[in-house]
Amino acid sequence: MTDPMFDVVVVGAGPAGCAAALEAARAGRTVALVERGPFPGSKNVYGGVVYGRILDELVEDWWEKMPVERWVTRRSTMVMTQDQALTVDFRSQDWAAPPYNGATVHRAELDSWLASLAVEAGAVLVTSTVATGLLRDARGRVTGVRTDRPDGDLTASVVIACDGVNSFLAKEAGLYPSGPTVEHTTLGVKETLALPREVIEERFAVTGREGVDLEILGCTQSIPGGGFLYTHLDSVSIGVVVGLKGLAAAKVRPEDLLAGLKAHPAIAPLIRGAELKEYSAHLIPEGGFDTIPDLVGDGILVAGDAASMCLAAGIWLEGVNFALGAGMYAGRAAAAAVARGDCSRMGLSGYRRMLEASFVLADHRKLRRAPGLLFSERFQQQYPALICDVVQGLFHVDNPRPKPGALRLLRTAARRHGVRARHLVADALNGLRTFG
Repeated sequence: MTDPMFDVVVVGAGPAGCAAALEAARAGRTVALVERGPFPGSKNVYGGVVYGRILDELVEDWWEKMPVERWVTRRSTMVMTQDQALTVDFRSQDWAAPPYNGATVHRAELDSWLASLAVEAGAVLVTSTVATGLLRDARGRVTGVRTDRPDGDLTASVVIACDGVNSFLAKEAGLYPSGPTVEHTTLGVKETLALPREVIEERFAVTGREGVDLEILGCTQSIPGGGFLYTHLDSVSIGVVVGLKGLAAAKVRPEDLLAGLKAHPAIAPLIRGAELKEYSAHLIPEGGFDTIPDLVGDGILVAGDAASMCLAAGIWLEGVNFALGAGMYAGRAAAAAVARGDCSRMGLSGYRRMLEASFVLADHRKLRRAPGLLFSERFQQQYPALICDVVQGLFHVDNPRPKPGALRLLRTAARRHGVRARHLVADALNGLRTFG
């Protein structure tokens, strides 16, 4: 084989791909970062929270450079029924100062910034280009990618597939033969709503660059899923994430679920008068640890959503931090393999070891039961109603009748919603095993 055009070709300029290209370029490797859109972030619809600790390792003083909308100082969880809502609201001023905890961002800005760092480090950004397949040598080792460019394909010692959920490259490499199943895929739909900055600050009780991350359970009817609301400087992102299988069975349009959430008495006052700026939808892999594919092949690595590295289970929505971490380790592993002259599966196996030693696979392994637990019928439908009824009973005043005790209210609500005591105990134990 002739010398490759690049040491590393990274497909997909999302957080995983940009981090991979950045690390490989910093190590002195020649890198091509391939993006199908006209610019990084143009095809992404995410508008949520990025957590900063993995960025500490990627970009020095990143909080002074990253295009941040707001710093998350309030993290809230809401459970609701059609006409009830209970919110657990946590606020910390520690999160309002460096090194910060989380920030709301727009992906078009975040991805473009990350890609610019890779370019500054020496990577070549190739936009408006689709990787249509893999190149292989006579032994079957991956040697680059085919593209739809008129000037030809891109050869490389290592290909890093960061091409998103349902990765065609991972499938073609035999690392993910069938891709994520319907049972392990969710659909996220989101609206970006414009509101004046001073209105956001008043309604969400924040000042300056402070922001709110609100996760919601009980807003998707009978369909497993959850909702979210994030504040930006002069807009909010609101949406729902629902399981594809449940959505098809319920014969409900996702935009109708979102409309219902926006009209809920607990949400409507927060977004009153807002102007729609954007509607978008995106598939999300949510199967967790047990659905992560083989991550390493001869001449190829897989990272980010392409490797199902996302936790999306009702009120649990994390993905960008895992993508950044996986991409960073993929870039380092690829650069080290090129330097050794061994880009075989064995030569690239350090990637898996790095992931195992980091939060990426450690957290996925620890939370491997979370999708099944939080997407269960009881967590999705019965528990929100049970919790709201118990709290309403505690706060309801019905003098001159004496106030019932909490245990009595719990028993009454459990009977009303068909929850048996053994279910409560079993789910409590599963929750401790999962999150403890």
